[in-house]
Amino acid sequence: MTDGHSFNNISLSGRGGTNPGLLKINSGGIQWKKQGGGKAVEVDKSDIVGVSWMKVPKTNNQLGVKTKDGLYYKFIGFRDQDVASLTSFFQSSYGTTPEEKQLSVSGRNWGEVHLNGNTLTFSVGAKQAFEVSLADVSQTQLQGKNDVILEFHVDDTAGANEKDSLMEIGFHIPNSNTQFVGDENRPPAQVFNDEIKLMADVTAGAEEAVVTFESIAILTPRGRYSVELHLSFLRLLGQANDFKIQYSSVVRLFLLPKSNQPHTFVVISLDPPIRKGQTMYPHIVMQFETDAVVESELSISNDLMNTKFKDKLERSYKGLIHEVFTTVLRWLSGAKITKPGKFRSAQDGFAVKSSLKAEDGVLYPLEKGFFFLPKPPTLILHDEIDYVEFERHAAGGSNMHYFDLLIKLKTDHEHLFRNIQRNEYHNLYSFISAKGLKIMNLGGAGRADGGVAAVLGDNDDDDAVDPHLERIRNQAADESDEEDEDFVLGEDDDGGSPTDDSGEDDSDASEGGGGEKEKSIKKDLKREASSSSKGLPPKKKVLATDEGSSKKKKQKKKKDPNAPKRAMSGFMFFSQMERDNIKKEHPGIAFGEVGKVLGDKWRQMSAEEKEPYEAKAQVDKQRYKDEISDYKNPQPMNVDSGNESDSS
Repeated sequence: MTDGHSFNNISLSGRGGTNPGLLKINSGGIQWKKQGGGKAVEVDKSDIVGVSWMKVPKTNNQLGVKTKDGLYYKFIGFRDQDVASLTSFFQSSYGTTPEEKQLSVSGRNWGEVHLNGNTLTFSVGAKQAFEVSLADVSQTQLQGKNDVILEFHVDDTAGANEKDSLMEIGFHIPNSNTQFVGDENRPPAQVFNDEIKLMADVTAGAEEAVVTFESIAILTPRGRYSVELHLSFLRLLGQANDFKIQYSSVVRLFLLPKSNQPHTFVVISLDPPIRKGQTMYPHIVMQFETDAVVESELSISNDLMNTKFKDKLERSYKGLIHEVFTTVLRWLSGAKITKPGKFRSAQDGFAVKSSLKAEDGVLYPLEKGFFFLPKPPTLILHDEIDYVEFERHAAGGSNMHYFDLLIKLKTDHEHLFRNIQRNEYHNLYSFISAKGLKIMNLGGAGRADGGVAAVLGDNDDDDAVDPHLERIRNQAADESDEEDEDFVLGEDDDGGSPTDDSGEDDSDASEGGGGEKEKSIKKDLKREASSSSKGLPPKKKVLATDEGSSKKKKQKKKKDPNAPKRAMSGFMFFSQMERDNIKKEHPGIAFGEVGKVLGDKWRQMSAEEKEPYEAKAQVDKQRYKDEISDYKNPQPMNVDSGNESDSS
């Protein structure tokens, strides 16, 4: 028999709905991980005190796992043949036989209540009707002499996946009840209510916060909040919004100092996320002053301090506010803390400046992923990445001091991080290479380790020109008034009509040997870029002129006005059609930003959407070839017999 079992599409059931994921059961314990990343459950074999099977409508079979701490996990989606194999596995590896439970589907609401640990089970006959976790109970009320009302925590993450959430349930306990025996002064309903209070820990002081942090700047969702840390949940109290979050929804904590700034990010990752209107917030991004000091006294009973939190929490804390906050929250929630790893930026920081979706921020390369903060907070795990690409900065021109980083996920989703400074390339490249992530060139999906040098190099094959690289070249010529320091264009470039025929000899016929000289210069620069071992192209070198001055800027040759107009690419035709629309959609947009928006729009278009523009480009390309051929090889002029030649 194998040492474990693995099941896909097994859902974890809870107040937040059901989430599909991957379940692994082996001799060491049970691990479940949500599909697409996020919440994970790990139960050690030694912590399991009970296992049960139940037939559930529509979802086949449910596996119930109960732990020492009173937690009860319900995994649904097992086939009948899985039940037999897992039952045998639990008997041989765990030494326990799963209990067989039956679900009541009669619809009757008169039965018995069983309190086991922190779980309340309601049974009709010998079958289970429902069960709830007493850890979710926030308050109990005795109404009249026979009714007990249980109110549940308002969990802002519970409704992320489901429209409805259990908030209240009522029980009627008659005086004739024999399970909760009372007397004249204490009826059975009172006995039931007192037992619920004892097991659910909802006594008078239970709602008191363990510690409160006042006026904390939260960037997502934006505002200033007082943060209360309770025993089973945390609460954000703001002027306009309040959020109550169960610790069971906290997946991980991140403690990330901001580079060269007196602030530190503390991020609380949630699954399911909290919701504000129609917006989901999977990450709560807090910003603390790095040097701020706080002194706090924890409001926890001596019994809990000596049992549950022994050797974990202290009675009082005095220190940096972000460290005190994460330490207390870490032990209350049970979530782990992630801090910066080995990566260091060119300024010896933990992150590099970047932008995502037109929002400026910083990108943290972590040991197991990338995290972009503060808005939109984006966490990308290394396991989710298909490959990364180093791209030439889309704006072109003077912005060639920057480059872009494209991260392609296995789900075909892409994240493009823009405006990263050139001096960060080597650190990022070394870090990504060390993590074993695939690094792809723009020019070809089969070549690796090319980095930015391959992106900035010339492409001799006109038919294999990468569309993104072509867009960069076109924008550099069309949108920028400053000279590109890294990409050397021909001396006869008109600066406004880029073409795919970069390899054609289109120098002025009247210049003679000047064209050969320019070809030699371009060839030397190209050879120097391709032989660079660092990946980045060298900065523009000043060429000495014939007069011997190495500091004089080389003068551009005057273009022959009779020379044919160079061919336009598909992107240029697209730009002509869409430029006015972009200006109407974005009133007051800067001139340089128009090309950036056009480039993004072009890149997101499918091959079918680009086809009309590419067809125009092919026609214009052929037109240019015909005209340049006639221009360089003029046909002899037919002279009438009645006219004399000027040469005579």
